Amino acid sequence: MIKKKKVAIIGCGVSGLAAGKIFKQIGHDIVILERSHDLGGVWEASVSYPDVQTQSPKELYRYTDKAMPEEYPEWPKGPQVYDYLNGYANDYQLRDNIQFNAVVKNMARRKDDKPGWTLGISTNGGDTVKQDFDFVCICSGQFSQKNIITHDGQDAFIKAGGQVMHSSEYKDPNILTDKHVTVLGFSKSATDIAVNAVKANAKSVNLVYRKSVWRIPYFIGGLINFKNILYIRKQENMFQAWGLTKWDKFKYAIATPFIWANWRGLESLLTIQLKLNKTGLRPTTKIEDDINCSVPIVTPGFFDLVAKGNINTVQGTYQSYQTDQISLTGGEKLPTDISILAVGYKLGIPYLPQEYRDKLIEHDGQYRLHRIIANPDLPDMGFIGFNSSFCTVLAAEMGANWLVRYADGMLANQPSNQEMTDNIEMNLDWRRTKRPAAKVYGGLCSAPFHFKHFDELLDDMGAKIRKRNVIAENMAPPNADAYGRYLKSTVQYKAE
Repeated sequence: MIKKKKVAIIGCGVSGLAAGKIFKQIGHDIVILERSHDLGGVWEASVSYPDVQTQSPKELYRYTDKAMPEEYPEWPKGPQVYDYLNGYANDYQLRDNIQFNAVVKNMARRKDDKPGWTLGISTNGGDTVKQDFDFVCICSGQFSQKNIITHDGQDAFIKAGGQVMHSSEYKDPNILTDKHVTVLGFSKSATDIAVNAVKANAKSVNLVYRKSVWRIPYFIGGLINFKNILYIRKQENMFQAWGLTKWDKFKYAIATPFIWANWRGLESLLTIQLKLNKTGLRPTTKIEDDINCSVPIVTPGFFDLVAKGNINTVQGTYQSYQTDQISLTGGEKLPTDISILAVGYKLGIPYLPQEYRDKLIEHDGQYRLHRIIANPDLPDMGFIGFNSSFCTVLAAEMGANWLVRYADGMLANQPSNQEMTDNIEMNLDWRRTKRPAAKVYGGLCSAPFHFKHFDELLDDMGAKIRKRNVIAENMAPPNADAYGRYLKSTVQYKAE
């Protein structure tokens, strides 16, 4: 018999909802701790910028048991994603389990000789209260802590009437009208905001970036939906994954010339389609070396606006603010009324004791997580949504299903601590020596290997149903409905 656990789930975005649903469905008592006033994570309105939309098509940004509404566009807008997540929470009565405005301040191993952790929680800004839990799911993901940066002269710039804000704080396009706007960064949020500024009739729009990166348009060549190229197993096999057999390596070596030609052809096509030579934004790196979770989708209209001169792109970074301008490291001076810092978020789990952080995070920032979910040196704990991929929602749901079985000792292939450690070391070596692009986000990215990652999770869970057909498995993106069937064929049980 599996004993019912009291489970703390930290974070109530895509991953927290997935963890909440599956742990509750198994029979555990759950408490979802959300520091904001509402669910949704990055899709909650107070942290979303105007016109934000998914990078993945809606059929790939969904849970296995809930499709997005048919009337949604292929790439839903932020408010639509929030409504979808809110509906999912309502479907499984998860709101009854959420504590909003609950901030985890600290945590420590329980002192009552029982497994689990004691969390220090402050609710609504009140005193920190300690609560004991048998298991903790950390679902705060990779976008929980804003990356806040400052530069010389910033206070004086603001005092003189200038505005400086993180991209998540940008809400109203009207503030940009007739203003000189400078955006720092080259992520999708940066290019989204730059295009948004042009549409808002900003007086000028500058985008400052360190280096250009390859971007993928929604339709490659104007015809082929990118999901039919980057999201398929056949394309995934063009990369050298971890744990390959000698036969796998031999097949890859034989195919190397064809793989090389494939990537050069894609680079040429994108260079023409996106006007990369005309805009001076053609990356110097090989596209196959850049593909990981940080590959941005092209903001519609961005390259056209750069080519027309509506958006001025400058390579470099900020050096300092003056009264009404920003000086860059290359000596350029940009007139600026509003500075928007699209510099993303930083990884971190500040409430985790340092002794455990040292066991979790390597000297170079790489995370020690078996299956990108659990660490044998951090007992009674797991991480959901850290296994980022091109299929974020499905990855979170797969991870949650794996984690609950791991926590209950119910994986069909339950790993020993030594097996987990050996697997972690193998993956660390692979990231550092074979696939440096995999080190992005602390190594917490399964893309472009989402099929292989899901295969491993299903193997561990003992799925009896695995494949649709050869063509679908190799030439089509992951199918959420199919993965729902795979999950139902794994070990099923109830905690009591």
